[in-house]
Amino acid sequence: MELLARGAAAEAYDRPVLLARAGGADAAALAELERAKQLALRVRAELEGRRRREAELSALFETAHDLAGLRDLDAVLRAIVQRARSLLGTEVAYLSLNDPVAGDTYMRVTDGSVSARFQQLRLAMGEGLGGLVAQTARPYVTDDYFDDDRFRHTRTIDAGVRDEGLVAILGVPLTLGSQVIGVLFAADRRARVFEREQVALLGSFAAHAAVAIDTANLLSETRAALTELERANGIIRDRSGVIERASEVHDRLTELVLRGGGVQDVVDAVSEVLGGTVEFTEAPRHRASADGRAVLRGADVTAAVSAGGEVFGALVLRGNARLDPVDRRTLERAAMVTSLLLLARRSAGEAEQRVRGELLDDLIDTPDRDRGLLEERAARLSADFDVPHVVLAARVDRPAAEEHARADRRRLWSAASHLAATHRGLASTRDGGTVLLLPLRPGDTAAAVARRTALDLGRTLREPVTVGASCAVEAPATRPGAIAPAYAEARRCLDALALLGRTGEGAAVEELGFLGLLLADTRDIDGFVDRTIGQVIAYDRRRGTDLVGTLDAYFASGMSPARTKDRLHVHVNTVAQRLERVARLLGDDWQSPDRSFEVRLALRLHLMAPALTR
Repeated sequence: MELLARGAAAEAYDRPVLLARAGGADAAALAELERAKQLALRVRAELEGRRRREAELSALFETAHDLAGLRDLDAVLRAIVQRARSLLGTEVAYLSLNDPVAGDTYMRVTDGSVSARFQQLRLAMGEGLGGLVAQTARPYVTDDYFDDDRFRHTRTIDAGVRDEGLVAILGVPLTLGSQVIGVLFAADRRARVFEREQVALLGSFAAHAAVAIDTANLLSETRAALTELERANGIIRDRSGVIERASEVHDRLTELVLRGGGVQDVVDAVSEVLGGTVEFTEAPRHRASADGRAVLRGADVTAAVSAGGEVFGALVLRGNARLDPVDRRTLERAAMVTSLLLLARRSAGEAEQRVRGELLDDLIDTPDRDRGLLEERAARLSADFDVPHVVLAARVDRPAAEEHARADRRRLWSAASHLAATHRGLASTRDGGTVLLLPLRPGDTAAAVARRTALDLGRTLREPVTVGASCAVEAPATRPGAIAPAYAEARRCLDALALLGRTGEGAAVEELGFLGLLLADTRDIDGFVDRTIGQVIAYDRRRGTDLVGTLDAYFASGMSPARTKDRLHVHVNTVAQRLERVARLLGDDWQSPDRSFEVRLALRLHLMAPALTR
């Protein structure tokens, strides 16, 4: 009873008899122990049989539950094969289906199989064990497949079975009424005797598999019929609405043109009508027919927006590739309307750009024109001439053929005109490049505007654009004559940037040090001195020191600290401390050739200032 209670293995039941025999028990006691052992083994076998039947019934119940919620036939068939293999304790289980067209049976689902050749077997009716089951609608079992001559062996089937290493095979038919639709198998790679209960269990699984296949086929046929009905109804609905939809599109597009709508209005209207997402792209990723015909590219439908052989872009419809002829014509008509709107917008834009360019040309070439007239023209263009402005000269500096250079100039002028219009400024094409007149925002500098403009134009053209800026010009409304000199100064700055190898950058003359002083028309000496050594001068004023005098003596002594201390009559350590202070004020590179030259020049100009003002 203890052995039964803990579910001991069959071998453990011999131990009490062996212990009694070793302890010298008499024959009657040994016989009683032997009888008790046999009884306990029968009880154990009965309990194991019940547990096995319970597991089998549970598996059958789970299979029936899966069938009740059938969604995927393959998943249910795989579950049946896996459970059959698990309950029968075989190494392999598989299922084949009959092909009524080819007149044979083929592998559909396998579990535990390792041979690709075996998994792709096809058996003619009557060939092999499976072909015999499919032909006779009766279960067959073999303890040793290759020694069994009840069914016809073929080279192909035997090669597949040998490749899989199978020996013992059990096959039961899958039947629907009197029709066999396939075979369910359980197999081992060693000799084995399948019991009658195991044959019956596999037959139950086969019955469930047949029901699953039949149910799935019926559901598939029902879905197909419903789909066909829905498609027919959809065609009827679509055809009945074709004329109404075409009329609606025509009316909406006509209204858009008459009330001056834009491209986005057309896109929104067509998206709503066609039931998809329509986008306008200026650089279409899909090739489109230049004649405006809608073409299918992958899942998108594209219609070129073009006029006179020039392609402006394309309308791309996403999410509705199956267009009927009316919808395709709708997209093509929308593309044509879009091209007309773009042509009108471009004409208006070019006209405004020309007017802005003409005003800037007049400010540069004929600044003595009537000031009131200039201000009136600026007001019509929303340009505010009462605030400081900066003049910028921009150029694409790259070697190119003449036709490419002309194209670069046109693109630069177009980008600069757009930039000027959005910043309430002016732009014109001039001297192989572009000139801009932009207002200065509070806290802004000419150099900052130059750098920002070079960055914006370069990003638009996708290539480096060099920009030179003049010093700030006071309100052009009161000093229109200052624009021409400022433009000349910006041009010189632009040329200087090219000579310095700084193409693609933006700068103002005030940033170029001594070179900027030479380039500037205003000769801003005080500004140059302040930018170069202003911090040293300010330090002397605050502290009452004479760092300026130390610098003068240092340069006069050939930049030798020893000779400098003799000239100043101080200790050499004092000279070193003063020069260290200068380095903290001007930066560690103040003694480099370029910086030291500018520092010396600024120092001379500062010391000469009293004489210059007399």
